Amino acid sequence: MLKAGIVGLPNVGKSTLFNALVANAQAQAANFPFCTIEPNVGTVAVPDDRLQKLSDLSQSKELIPTRMEFVDIAGLVKGASQGEGLGNKFLSNIREVDAIVHVVRCFEDDDVIHVSGSVGPVRDVEVINLELGLADLSQVEKRRERLKKQMRTSKEAQIEDEALERIQQVLEAGGAARSVQLSDEELSIIKPLGLLTAKPIIFATNVSEDDLALGNKFCNEVVALAEKEGAETVRISAQVEAELIELGDEECADYLEGLGVSEGGLRSLIRATYRLLGLRTYFTTGEKETRAWTFRAGMTAPQTAGVIHTDFERGFIRAQTIGWEKLLEAGSISEARNKGWLRSEGKDYLVAEGDVMEFLFNV
Repeated sequence: MLKAGIVGLPNVGKSTLFNALVANAQAQAANFPFCTIEPNVGTVAVPDDRLQKLSDLSQSKELIPTRMEFVDIAGLVKGASQGEGLGNKFLSNIREVDAIVHVVRCFEDDDVIHVSGSVGPVRDVEVINLELGLADLSQVEKRRERLKKQMRTSKEAQIEDEALERIQQVLEAGGAARSVQLSDEELSIIKPLGLLTAKPIIFATNVSEDDLALGNKFCNEVVALAEKEGAETVRISAQVEAELIELGDEECADYLEGLGVSEGGLRSLIRATYRLLGLRTYFTTGEKETRAWTFRAGMTAPQTAGVIHTDFERGFIRAQTIGWEKLLEAGSISEARNKGWLRSEGKDYLVAEGDVMEFLFNV
């Protein structure tokens, strides 16, 4: 299961957000720096309205969403790349995730301490970016030093060093490794380094409940900064999400309507992070269950069959498939088959987002 790490300065709302994400998580949310020392890990269901519609069509006994993993990582501070705070430990935790959710404080509250003394989202983002970049720069320099001897006899070492040289130049200029254009071969070679600034990133602007609908000047600053990086932003209110946990569905709807929004920001954040990781969803449906399955964009039918069980991939014969909307239009699998809408696809078929699949295979 792919992981997204929640990062940010201390007291920006990371742990409150994490608790809301997993509802029953045990992350401590307290108003002082470093209340999170060990990374907390939780899996969350990916919101998908298509599941219920397919379940209703098949009259399924069970509905199973796909899931992804979030890691609550303790707050970074200025100097983390040099070991300030608990920097080295926290940076190593970030290396282990596949994508970064950067929570940025965009609310003012005298009762919640800010490590820099005032709310300044662009400054806060730059502190985190600087520490991640400095940590990467140190790692790149050390790696290039080790490659010097290998380059005399290894073509792969030469390719790696050339890629790292371009990355080093960008890091020294204050940029991120993810902005460097690399070939598939170069990406594969440098992947074991786990460069922090190479990871895809999404910004979560944490606002008060009064600003959830329209945002505020702080949000606008983060959006402008994210656009320069080609990153997405999602507006959330960690405090609102924490309160929603305690409410029933009808109460939630009334509460959100009162705030001028149709849903909380967490649903949007989960879906956006899912996309950021390059993940897609296909479905299986029947009387027993309707289930969502996660696959990576560009996977073939046998590979997606292997998501269910490796035997399905090894013994793959063909797949019966139809888009979820087309299936709903048909009204049932049998009617879709009668209409000729159910397709038979072979080993080269690239599974599409929202496909409803049935695999035929040899055991």
